[in-house]
Formats: sequence, C-alpha cells, structure tokens
Amino acid sequence: MVQALEFYSGIGGLHCALTTSHVPGSVIRAFDWDQNACRIYSKNYGKGIVYRVDISILTATDIGDLGADLWLLSPACQPYTVLNPNAKGAGDPRAKSFLHLVQTVLPEITPAQRPSHILVENVAGFETSSTRQVLLSSLRGLEYSVREFLLTPLQFGIPNSRLRYYLLARRKPWVSEMDQGVLKEIPGRVAGEIKVVRDYLDHDGEEYMVPDRVLTKWGRLFDIVLPGDRKTCCFTSGYTHLVERAGSILQMNEEFDTTKTFDEFLPTADLAILRPLRLRYFTPNELLRIFDFDPLLFQWPDNVSRKTKYRLIGNSVNYLNRLSILLNVANKSLSTLHLSHPAVSEELKRRLDGVNG
Repeated sequence: MVQALEFYSGIGGLHCALTTSHVPGSVIRAFDWDQNACRIYSKNYGKGIVYRVDISILTATDIGDLGADLWLLSPACQPYTVLNPNAKGAGDPRAKSFLHLVQTVLPEITPAQRPSHILVENVAGFETSSTRQVLLSSLRGLEYSVREFLLTPLQFGIPNSRLRYYLLARRKPWVSEMDQGVLKEIPGRVAGEIKVVRDYLDHDGEEYMVPDRVLTKWGRLFDIVLPGDRKTCCFTSGYTHLVERAGSILQMNEEFDTTKTFDEFLPTADLAILRPLRLRYFTPNELLRIFDFDPLLFQWPDNVSRKTKYRLIGNSVNYLNRLSILLNVANKSLSTLHLSHPAVSEELKRRLDGVNG
C-alpha cells in the first residue's frame, strides 16, 4: 500500500483525491497551520492524522523517518495568483515553507527515504514564477522526472473555470514524448460534456440571497449565472465578502433577461427592479459539489462559521477526480509496499501541535 504525506492539507482535498483514485494507499500524516482546517480534517478523516504545525520548522529527519512513497502538496497560492497585481512570488513570506521543503528538506532526506512520487497543485501563474524554477531545479537535481499541466474543471465536465497548475514528479523517467513543458490537457483523455449548474444546486437557498446593500453598491459588478448555464467563475476564499473575481452569483429566476434588467436598474437604483431576478450566493454545500466533494459525506464540526466554510472551500483544491486521474497516471510505478504506519518521532511530537478534535 502506498503511504502519502499531505502538506498544506486544508480540508483534505488531496486526501480525497487519493482515496478516489486507483492508487492503493492512504494519507498517513497531514500538516497545516490553520486551526479550523485541522479540526475539519480530523472530523472527516480521523484523529491523529493531521498536525497543526508551521511547515517551515519540519526537518529532513522528521519527514524522512515517516517513510512515505508519495508527497501531496498544495502550498499557498496568494504569492502567485494572477488576480493579485502585487504578487511577490518567492519573495512572499507565505512561500517560505514550500521553498524550505523543496530546497532543504527533500535534498537532505536520504535517497532511500525520498518519496517515489510528488504531486504539487497551485494557482495558474505558478508556472511563470521563480518558485517553480527552484522546484524544477531541485527535483531534476535529485533525478526526478517531471510532468506539468494547466487544467480547468471545464475539461472534465464540471461547470467551473478555475484554471490550476499541477506538477507530477517521479523517480522513474516518463515516456520521452510526454515531456513537452506545461501541458494543457492529460494526453489520451477525451473531454466529456459539461454539466449544467442546476445539477449542483440545493433545493432551497433562500437564506443565501444577496443583501440589498450589496446589490445597490456592487450588483453591476457581479458575474451572474443561471441554473441552466454550463460555466461559473473561479470561487475564491473571499467569496461572499469580496465582489470582483471572487466567484459567480446565481440568478434563480431564469425567465428574466439579466442584461436588460440591469440596464433598467442602473439609472434608477430601484431594487424592486432587481429583486425578481432572485440573486443569491452559492451555498457551501453547492460549492463542495462543484469542488467535487460529497456534501452528504463531508462533515463540518460545530461552531464553524459560514464565512470560515467559504474561506476554506475557496482555499481548497478542486475537482478531485482530475487529481485522481493524475495520480492514476503514476499508478503503475507506485508499487512500494509498507505494512504499517510509521510512528511520529518523540522529537517531532514535542514540536508539533497535534489536532485530535
């Protein structure tokens, strides 16, 4: 069975991707700094797996002694996002821990203890960053072979346009013709029909109606979609409290022409003109579906606010089936067997804040 480590684990998107793939294995340790994310992770995947820790303090001994075959990493995207004109890339403090893993921890782990495979997920824009160059240099210096992808859920039938960067590295060479820089599709896979937004909706979303004050001030900036549409914008951690480029708004009443209605509203600012559109936010459960989680199985601990749910979903990896396909690409060579979970060293236990609730 393959044993994996999940770094920047959030609410466990990469954990779910591994579970739904054809790779026989499990996540044995996960690491994140966000307290709420760790609580949610423990609620859904069991106690004792996730540790609340500053990843930049982890050492080669800490990680190497766990003996994992597979590393799953989804580091902070804010340093690289094209939505932030002031993104600093490797100069952003939030990039520090990932650079630490890539430049210090991985090279210092003994060759016998290094993972056979590594999967990195990040925002579109990472592919042009200096951090990516550091990552590629380190991996190739350690004799990893690399494939890179820029993929969107639309390619997999999901009505969402969130473009993401993926890197899959392994210690065996890929077929030569596949090493073609950053690929825009998974070779050999045919895109399916895109589902309609309606397939992801709850029956009742009345409590998520956009407030009048927001409609008045910001309504003209909304990206509005209908239940019958086949595309939504990228949902971010700022959804519901940011307006531009934070995610789509749902128009429940499909009988009204959106553009004509707003053309009538703007000169008067009369909200009575907009209300028949029935504009509302997507619910957390709806976003879970769009991100390919199952809200019937996914559990929220008590006292997690709506704002926190939106933030953590927006920060999560999305469309888990796509990640499962990438893991399946490497499945044949993920063959190292371990029969028991390694223990966390006593030194590491002293430095980690384990999350068990």
